[in-house]
Amino acid sequence: MADVILASSTIVRPENINQSCRTKIHLTPYDLKLLNFAYPQRGLLFSKPDQETHIIPKLKASLSTALEIYFPLAGRLIKIDRPEDNTVSYYVDCDGSGAKFIHAKAELVSINDFLQPHDSVPNFTRCFFPANDLKSSDGISESLLLLQVTELKDGVFISFGYNHMVADGSSFWNFIHTWSTICLNGSSSHIQPLVLKELFLEGIDYPIHIPVPETKIPQKCEIPSKERVFHFTKKNISDLKAKANEEIGSSDLKISSLQAVLAHLWLSIIKQSRLNREEESHIIVAADMRRRLNPPLDMACFGNVTHQAMATATAGEMLDQGLGWAALQINEQVRSLTNESYKTFAETWVRNVKLPLPKISGGPRKADTYLVVTSSPWFEVYDNDFGWGKPIAVRAEPNNGFGVSLVVFRGVEEGSIDVHATIPLSIWSDVLVNLSTDV
Repeated sequence: MADVILASSTIVRPENINQSCRTKIHLTPYDLKLLNFAYPQRGLLFSKPDQETHIIPKLKASLSTALEIYFPLAGRLIKIDRPEDNTVSYYVDCDGSGAKFIHAKAELVSINDFLQPHDSVPNFTRCFFPANDLKSSDGISESLLLLQVTELKDGVFISFGYNHMVADGSSFWNFIHTWSTICLNGSSSHIQPLVLKELFLEGIDYPIHIPVPETKIPQKCEIPSKERVFHFTKKNISDLKAKANEEIGSSDLKISSLQAVLAHLWLSIIKQSRLNREEESHIIVAADMRRRLNPPLDMACFGNVTHQAMATATAGEMLDQGLGWAALQINEQVRSLTNESYKTFAETWVRNVKLPLPKISGGPRKADTYLVVTSSPWFEVYDNDFGWGKPIAVRAEPNNGFGVSLVVFRGVEEGSIDVHATIPLSIWSDVLVNLSTDV
């Protein structure tokens, strides 16, 4: 059914390339620890524009202008071999090599095929994304940004894959918003120049040397899974937040809406996981560190400025203590992400470089105990109008082989949250279908 026909594949370069101002971007410990991780992939579903819109030329021309502003995304990863100490180092060369742009057609696929009943995700969506199986280390030979525009029977799906060492979700969605605004208005005159993150981590010599054994490509880990989008309404979220805060009974600490939703997901999945009471479960939450640093960084600065918080609890603790307690564990770990912890991690890491693996050691059973949360409801994914209306849905291609994947987006309705979940079949239960309404 999902026959996707390749119409063209081209490289779109920045409109103007000034080689005399060619920039080299050194990579921080937080960038380099993502070397073996997959390109994040996101996609926006639109209604079909009028035939006279001629979207492909408009999208390419505006992308070329946008890449002149967001020039790191048009660069390439450079690897330097250092045989004298058996290490390698990496940096981003902003050489204007360009982004890969794929135009495809799937004229038998409709919007309704994407938006299936009960928010299930059809198994054909993978072929609508451009960066499947790419890892950050592939940026040496592959574009740091890949895009795919697939024309459907009655819609358009625009998807993106990007190298996570170059940008985090905040920077990436700022780029998408800039691109869509240029495409809509036909001009970039009102766009602010890009602000790159500075090398603010003191006591670190760049480029960072990575021992060659650490760069060995890990074996790919395929975990059979099921995808679903859980939609939490404004009222669902309000009820969960009120319940969590009532259970912790603290006037000083407040559980946020997102923390309450994540705790509910964590607890619901634990209930269906068949874990023994003494087995541990972990939830890993990515956090933007720009305003947590001292001095804080400009929220619009471009780069990867994220850190991860991990809360751990046994299945027995989760089942006995409930929603509020689970939310409190997440809250405490997120609050522990401070300026000091960020810098201490980096300084410690460079003294003993270890690249984390994009999979859980211990096999599928161990992987079932990890929930990995990415993206954010703060990203304005529905504000991207390329000239024929705003998106009607957003989707992800998790592609991480890493336990339970929870990609969080804001919902279409004000105050709502969507969670694109990929759950291993080993812990899937049809009871989870009602997870977002059974609050």
